[in-house]
Amino acid sequence: MFVLLKGGYVRVGSMLACTLFGFTLAATGLAPAINSGLTSLAGLISSF
Repeated sequence: MFVLLKGGYVRVGSMLACTLFGFTLAATGLAPAINSGLTSLAGLISSF
């Protein structure tokens, strides 16, 4: 996010909203499913 902010692609308000949403989502019951999905996606991408 900081790279996008410094490059001018994302505004500060959008970055803060995205960060707060991430922390809020991490506190829910969906966090393990999201983490598992992202780990699988990263593994799939790194296999190429």
